[in-house]
Amino acid sequence: MMSQNTRNIRYLILLLILLAVAGNEMMARLKVASWDQTLQVRIYAINADSRPVTKNYIDGLGTKDFKSIEAFINSEARRYDIDIDAIKVEYAGELLEIPPQPPLLGSVLENIFWSLRFRAWAWYWGMTTGNRTADVNLFVNYFDLETTPALHHSVGLRGGLIGLINAFADNAYRGSNNVVIAHELMHTFGASDKYDASNQPIFPDGYADAYQDPLYPQKRAEIMGGRIPLSPTQLRMPESLSDVAVGVFSAAEMHWPIN
Repeated sequence: MMSQNTRNIRYLILLLILLAVAGNEMMARLKVASWDQTLQVRIYAINADSRPVTKNYIDGLGTKDFKSIEAFINSEARRYDIDIDAIKVEYAGELLEIPPQPPLLGSVLENIFWSLRFRAWAWYWGMTTGNRTADVNLFVNYFDLETTPALHHSVGLRGGLIGLINAFADNAYRGSNNVVIAHELMHTFGASDKYDASNQPIFPDGYADAYQDPLYPQKRAEIMGGRIPLSPTQLRMPESLSDVAVGVFSAAEMHWPIN
């Protein structure tokens, strides 16, 4: 049986880790909120199903495959009068260590516990591997489309400036994968989801061009709204970042200037 002293030491270690994580997150959030420095975004690929197809896909990835995310965020930031490059994206290759995965259909408490575990893991992983120079770290789980035709929900956490994204290891989905990665990246900057329980973009927050006349069809998706409204009942998934935009509500949440 564990002694009381041993238990207290474990609690103290856990408390110190949580305090270190909290301090690191506070400094990161202050840097993001100011937008006076270019944020370094690092992307890691994970062979989440150990399939050869997934491995081959990851082996063919490079920073160039994620540059559309950088170009999209920087272009949209300039549209809101951010006069520097908002982000710089770097692909850091395959990560062999798999982060804690979120619970499937987890309760609120289970999801909170997972979030704390993920944040603590990311902090400890960064400390022990020297990967602490990036401001935002995104971990992309890749899956073989043949065995995983549907993906579970991806997560971006403002706390910790980290994201865990699920994506297809298929060239045909490279554009839509980057839409998901950009969406979760925006979460780390403070933008919230703007769609309802049925995945319908919320009006006006989740519309890229909420005040166009006529309202439908929309030509683009709001990045946090997720889908392009073609009519009050018809939606289309964006195929690439050329199909999305950052709306004023998301911009405000990220502290981008609103004129």
